[in-house]
Amino acid sequence: MLDLSRFPDLTEKMDALIATARRCFDLRLQTNAGGNLSVRLDAGDAIVIKPSGVGFAECTRHNLQIVLLDGTILPSDHKPSKDLDFHLDLYRIRPDINAIVHCHSPWATGYASAGLEIPCLTVQTIEKIGRMPLIPLSHMGGPQTETEISPVFTDTNIRAAVLANHGTIGVGKSLMAAQYLAEIIEETAHIAYVRDTLMAAHSKAGANMPVYGTAADARAAQ
Repeated sequence: MLDLSRFPDLTEKMDALIATARRCFDLRLQTNAGGNLSVRLDAGDAIVIKPSGVGFAECTRHNLQIVLLDGTILPSDHKPSKDLDFHLDLYRIRPDINAIVHCHSPWATGYASAGLEIPCLTVQTIEKIGRMPLIPLSHMGGPQTETEISPVFTDTNIRAAVLANHGTIGVGKSLMAAQYLAEIIEETAHIAYVRDTLMAAHSKAGANMPVYGTAADARAAQ
């Protein structure tokens, strides 16, 4: 049995994951079905991750799993997450990543399901993310795995990505940083949708759209 005293930060990291999961749930970035998040322990060779069958609002110290980076899962009453392999792979290839937040947030997933890369429209998105690559489904047409996800994140400039027909990934040096990116991705997708909708409506209406100042100019000419 692995000596857990190797991980003096275990309780702290578990509590941080529980708080982050709850925040994602409260902000409606993720329902209790699907999604995942994990955090690297200070020892460097192990993570804490939400297991399968546990909702974001249901995480406790007793149901989170500890997994070594070699894939060894410490004894648990729960099945490992379906996303475990890509989480482990990202930690292996990116020593700078200490936390991963994967959500099925609706606005961002809507863009992803339309096969559209979310544009970095705002100053905040440009500064904090830069670009969010759209990662296609697996070659079998199923959810993305480490085969599709890991190559994108070998670029150390990539901090976020959108999974076609699936959701989003934000990574960071802490759970707070990764969750912050998840918020920005969703906010940006919402803003992009509003912008695109308004621009399409304006284009469709054409000359029928009122022009600011027209009435005042007409009165001034009388």
